[in-house]
Amino acid sequence: MMTHQESVTGTSLRTPRAAAAAGIVFSLLFSLALVLLLLSAPPDTATEGVWLTDTSHRASMAVALNLVPFGGIAFLWFIGVVRDRIGPREDRFFSSVFLGSGLLFVAMLFVGAAVDGGLIATAAARSAVPGPDTLTISRQITHLALHVYALRMAAVFTASTATITLRTKVIPRWIGVLGFAVAAVMLVSVGLTPWIELLFPAWILLLSIDILRTGLRSSRGAGDTAIGAPA
Repeated sequence: MMTHQESVTGTSLRTPRAAAAAGIVFSLLFSLALVLLLLSAPPDTATEGVWLTDTSHRASMAVALNLVPFGGIAFLWFIGVVRDRIGPREDRFFSSVFLGSGLLFVAMLFVGAAVDGGLIATAAARSAVPGPDTLTISRQITHLALHVYALRMAAVFTASTATITLRTKVIPRWIGVLGFAVAAVMLVSVGLTPWIELLFPAWILLLSIDILRTGLRSSRGAGDTAIGAPA
């Protein structure tokens, strides 16, 4: 029986199949942006400001920072895909933590990218390296936003997603258990090495591939049932 809204509009809003690939797109874009940022900027930018005037390094960072907004958009679509996958079985408590941590992760990601982008734009406009104090403050804000707050929000998002998907049994158990392990590593390793952040997009990629594979299998099964049904 159609709902009142469906009877008025004549159709129901359904999640497009292409949205299932949002997690894969995010994983690739975020991983590429993170690698470019880590390789282009030296660890101590307060004393090594030459990277801002070097054309190749500045170009690499510009590419990485331009990928961040698209990665954030894809991540928001991925959140929608997970919620659609869970459906009415979604738990209010864990879904609130899941949605809140995901939105905060994107916010911290954008803040860190904006600060770095402003630093590069300033250096390009003035054709000179900003002073040590400016470099120190800017890089500290970027470090805290990207490698501390965003990483912890990613860990909370991973743990809540693993909890929800395990309780609703929409993914294999081993993927959920691996998600808890990834979340634990990201929480305890904050400040040790920024390369640990690559675990987050790697797990999202694994989860997205499973969701996409399951969705394609369900669509194929539904199609076969429709073909075999009597006219």
